[in-house]
Amino acid sequence: MAKTKEQKKESLAIIAKLIKEAKDVGSIALVKFGGLTVTEATKFRRKLRADGVSYLVTKKTLAKKALAESGVTGEIPALDGQIGLAWGVDQIAPARGVYEFQRQSEKKVELLGGIFEGRFMNREAMSGIAVIPPRQTLYAQLVNVINSPIQGLVIVLGEVMKK
Repeated sequence: MAKTKEQKKESLAIIAKLIKEAKDVGSIALVKFGGLTVTEATKFRRKLRADGVSYLVTKKTLAKKALAESGVTGEIPALDGQIGLAWGVDQIAPARGVYEFQRQSEKKVELLGGIFEGRFMNREAMSGIAVIPPRQTLYAQLVNVINSPIQGLVIVLGEVMKK
């Protein structure tokens, strides 16, 4: 069913507000989806929601118009196929959630690009961002790097004491 002009204006206002907020605080992942069954789409939305990411399916023309009027720097990624927007306060979570589902779903969902730190990013840049581990994992890796030399010293001193 076609949208009326008022409905299109409301949708455009919602998308523009979302993009403005993401430009200021979070990030947006532009998602191409197609061929998803209802079960797969529900699973995709649940996974995103579990990661604290919101998801909105929108018309391509409205998304292009809102992106063009957003004032975000850079070149807008090509929007092919059916478009969805995933966003969240955690800057990496939207891209990571889409990227992980993309690997599981045989390319029925694709990461087209997005907005990260107030700039448009292409597919490759957003895929690179998506593979960054979660914050807790990074903390654990840092602690391990700090702990490693100390642990080595303790082992060496323990061996010296045995002799």
